[in-house]
Amino acid sequence: MKTSIVLGTRPEIIKMSPIIQECENLGLDFFILHTGQHYSHNMDKIFFEQLHLPDARYNLDAGSGTHAEQTGKILSGVEEVLVKENPDVVLVEGDTNTVLAAALAASKLHIGVGHVEAGLRCFDKGMPEEINRRGLDV
Repeated sequence: MKTSIVLGTRPEIIKMSPIIQECENLGLDFFILHTGQHYSHNMDKIFFEQLHLPDARYNLDAGSGTHAEQTGKILSGVEEVLVKENPDVVLVEGDTNTVLAAALAASKLHIGVGHVEAGLRCFDKGMPEEINRRGLDV
């Protein structure tokens, strides 16, 4: 089974690190797709180094912008990689624009989605994370 681990923010890197390390330990067929939602050394590369994680096979360098711009860049980039790699499952963690876009791309390509952790529900529709949680809850 081929697995894509999609992440793009510091908390996602940290929280997915045990899963990435276990995939390595078990010799599973996986790759990391980094969206670049957090794109500075201090919010990104340093955690790969300190947690001894393999480099991402893909980095979309999505960067910042409005929520729509960022999510759109990530959605398009993730879809392109998923079509090329054809994984059996996409693993995501959290409630970020990365997670929403990756899960949507995978779902539309009929690829299974494993949502490792979805964040705490606050029911505040003014919070972008809560909007993402609701969008993922389909």
